[in-house]
Amino acid sequence: MDFRQWKDAPAIRTVTCKHTDAEKYLVSNVLTPGKEYEVKNETDEFIFVVDNTGKVGGFYKTYFE
Repeated sequence: MDFRQWKDAPAIRTVTCKHTDAEKYLVSNVLTPGKEYEVKNETDEFIFVVDNTGKVGGFYKTYFE
């Protein structure tokens, strides 16, 4: 599937954010701990979710449970 269609595509599943403690990047402004997010795509290292801005963003799997 083309990445431009991810936002409108049905969610694969939902995940819950467990923390926003990032070493290198600021993620606390787009993720909220305890909130559920719709997964649009997934790789070995990243999960692509619709974040608090309403756009699809890629985040490390360590932020989610």
